Amino acid sequence: MTFSQRIVIGFFKGLTNLICRFDDAELVKIPAQGPLIIYTNHVNLVEIPIIYTHLQPRRVHGMLLADRWKLPLVSWALDVAEAIPLHRGEADVVAIRKGLEVLERGEMLIIAPEGTRSHDGTLQGAHSGVVLLALHSCAPLIPMAYFGAEKYTQNLSHLHRTDFHIRVGEPFRLEAGNEKPSREVREQMTEEMMYQLGSLLPPQYRGRYADASLATSRFLVFGT
Repeated sequence: MTFSQRIVIGFFKGLTNLICRFDDAELVKIPAQGPLIIYTNHVNLVEIPIIYTHLQPRRVHGMLLADRWKLPLVSWALDVAEAIPLHRGEADVVAIRKGLEVLERGEMLIIAPEGTRSHDGTLQGAHSGVVLLALHSCAPLIPMAYFGAEKYTQNLSHLHRTDFHIRVGEPFRLEAGNEKPSREVREQMTEEMMYQLGSLLPPQYRGRYADASLATSRFLVFGT
């Protein structure tokens, strides 16, 4: 770990500890080594430094919208944290390649398939880019969900800390068979993954993934 990384991690820890109380016992489910794709819901910006610091000392890389690099100080912190810029609304080949390199080195990659913040914590529809990363890398995936910090700014204005709950699911791999999966198959894989993520959340946060009777696991292989 570099000196700059220690500074960024220390700052993020200090700041987020002032803002939140953490219910993070389930993080013990995260493997201590080996390539891993963690996919999450995306509520607001406070979750980014929280998850990054709580997964230390493992080397972890988040895929974030490239717009976050516009401010010099933020850009420096994201580069120090080895985040990967992702361009909205396009197949970002460069970002995908960098993500695959991370996984090839046996490190962790975090991505939010929703692609944008929900603000209220309700799950939205997801993009299938994470499926491409999983299929090309053969890396296992783990869903990680968090809730409780939707109103942290209001709590902060009243000098109240916010309870930040983290839930971690079971690891699995995507199984596509011998043929290259079509776009429809990739979308089905994404839906199956999101139902797994939704199952970790209280019912009021599950959004379009609330109806468990629609959940399948045709393409998911657990226990890997």
